[in-house]
Amino acid sequence: MSLHSINPATGKTMQSFPVVQDDAITSILESVTTAQNYWEQLDFDQRATCFTALARLLRQSCDKYAGLITEEMGKLLKEARAEVEKCALGCEYFAEHAADFLADESLASDAGHSYVAYQPLGIVLCIMPWNYPFWQVIRAAAPAMMAGNAVILKHASNVPRCALALEEIFREAGFPENIFRSLLISSTQVEHVIANEHVAAVTLTGSEAAGQKVAATAGSYLKKCVLELGGSDPFIILADADIAFTAEQAVTGRFQNMGQSCIAAKRFILVDSIADEFIAHFEDLISQLRYGDPMDNATSIAPMARADLRDELHDQVERSLSQGAKLITGGAFIKAQGAYYAPTILDRVRPGMPAFDEELFGPVAAFVRVRDVEDAIMLANQTRFGLGASVWTKNTAQGEAVAKKIHAGCTFVNGIVKSDPRLPFGGVKHSGFGRELSCHGIREFVNVKTVWIK
Repeated sequence: MSLHSINPATGKTMQSFPVVQDDAITSILESVTTAQNYWEQLDFDQRATCFTALARLLRQSCDKYAGLITEEMGKLLKEARAEVEKCALGCEYFAEHAADFLADESLASDAGHSYVAYQPLGIVLCIMPWNYPFWQVIRAAAPAMMAGNAVILKHASNVPRCALALEEIFREAGFPENIFRSLLISSTQVEHVIANEHVAAVTLTGSEAAGQKVAATAGSYLKKCVLELGGSDPFIILADADIAFTAEQAVTGRFQNMGQSCIAAKRFILVDSIADEFIAHFEDLISQLRYGDPMDNATSIAPMARADLRDELHDQVERSLSQGAKLITGGAFIKAQGAYYAPTILDRVRPGMPAFDEELFGPVAAFVRVRDVEDAIMLANQTRFGLGASVWTKNTAQGEAVAKKIHAGCTFVNGIVKSDPRLPFGGVKHSGFGRELSCHGIREFVNVKTVWIK
């Protein structure tokens, strides 16, 4: 079996790689364990030096890595450059703050002295998706490794070149050999890795179905896991929102990365009194988007990452239309080489339709009309997902009040949902459990150890 790197803008296979066999996996994990035993003995300053060097290399070779991201998964080159820069910022953040986040914490007890120490677990298996092929890896690896753990990366099968490039840049930055390794394996081999005695924990960013399988497997082997899964983020537009500004933000929130983001705005829930005006603004803005080569800075519509994902999205659109949704624009393949799909607006979406109940992982905006604020909150929470949400209003106090009532891992008022190294990131319900980033994320893969001294 092989993994294929296919350019989604052309459909052409650029390179193929054989998967690593199970016996070789065992040998690799033994080497990583040796590296981790050394790495955890280093102090925070020594680990931070490596991550600072990694940030510097990412910036120095930004165009190289951004071009690779665009070529392999299709996002706009300008978005890929921003992704590489965000990786550098994430490396610097944890290099600077890990020592404080994981400092011994004194606690009062019946001992002469008692405290909590945060100690590494060992090897963390990172199962990562293709949509942000550098950032998703760095945001998991940087805190885990600054805590003293090693990382094994099982990347998405369609971005093997990104996986190998990440391994190479860790090596170039001066990290110990084997402390970060990319395993080019199939999904059927994941259980073999989780089961290995050298693997202490697993983190996955991916689909709901993948999360269920990994959680079940990790649980059966008593391994800690963190899951960041799908989302159907509500974008709640109240009657007093600035329509022109909010429509601009809505287009960005829905169509960046061609809508292929777990925290992209997906269900636009808006008060009926402003719905027609808002949708007209939204439609006018997306009519100005132009498809083309994602390497061209003039392009605003990139291809989707894979043709099969485009097919799945189109099926969701067709099924929603058959159940009464109204097509305003789009809803079809763009007739061009590559996996392009037209930016799409579905109006009068209701619960029970795929556009409401399922995650739309692509350039489709689903508009849900409501009577009032209470109706908006009710429908926003009427989902099995709970990753992110945003509320848009000129009354920030009201926006905050609404935000507190939304069942999600994060809620933003008058801002697009995003990840930030300074803030914890993760979901509730079927969007997963555990947290990445911030002090909360770095403590997911440590032994919270009580030390009691008489």
